[in-house]
This record gives sequence, structure tokens and C-alpha cells, in this order.
Amino acid sequence: MLLANAVAVLHAAVVLFMLTGALLALRRPGLARVHAPVALAVLTVNLAGAPCPLTTVELALRERAGAAPYDGGFLGHFLFGPLGLDVRSAAVQVGMYSVALGLNAVGYGLLLVRTRSGESRPAQP
Repeated sequence: MLLANAVAVLHAAVVLFMLTGALLALRRPGLARVHAPVALAVLTVNLAGAPCPLTTVELALRERAGAAPYDGGFLGHFLFGPLGLDVRSAAVQVGMYSVALGLNAVGYGLLLVRTRSGESRPAQP
């Protein structure tokens, strides 16, 4: 069960990085080289409707440890389920994609403006 929980923690880290990586790249521009492929991979898996590979591994490890797998995927189980929201509903899907795309658009938009203006790093206080 320890491995399944480790994969769940890794999954949470990937989700947080996907959401905040573009904003973090404003402070450390080199992160964009890591974040962009991660964000594109997450977006591709979601838009294709494919199961997340991390969820698949986590559920297999849970079953191997004798625990019952959960329904609804990682976000459905750990984030939206406890809030009483169905991750498959249109409203939750629109909200989820709006937050993800909005944060990334703001981050990469600001990064692009900085790059074009010649400012590579934020001013140090």
C-alpha cells in the first residue's frame, strides 16, 4: 500500500505542477522546458478520454496490496468526490479546464511578454 500511496503523492505533485508550473516559470524561466511537456501530456490524456497512467498504476498497486480500487479517477476520488461534485459533470469539466487553461495562459502570456521585452528574470527586491 505504501507504493500506491507514493504514486498518489506523485500524482498530486504532477497535478499541482501542471496547474502552477507556468506561474513558477515566471520566477525560474527554465521550468517552462519541463512544464510545457508535462502540461501537454496531461492535456492530451484528458482530451483523449484515456485513463491517466498514474491512476492506472496507483489502482493496480492498491489491488495488489488487497485494497479496493476507487471509481472516478484521481481527481474525482481525492478532490471532487469529497466536495460532493461529480468529476464527469459538464460543469465540473468546464471549471477544471478553465482553471487549468487560465492559469497556464496567464503564466505563459506573462512569460512571453517578459521574453519579448528582454526581461528574463523578475527584479530582485
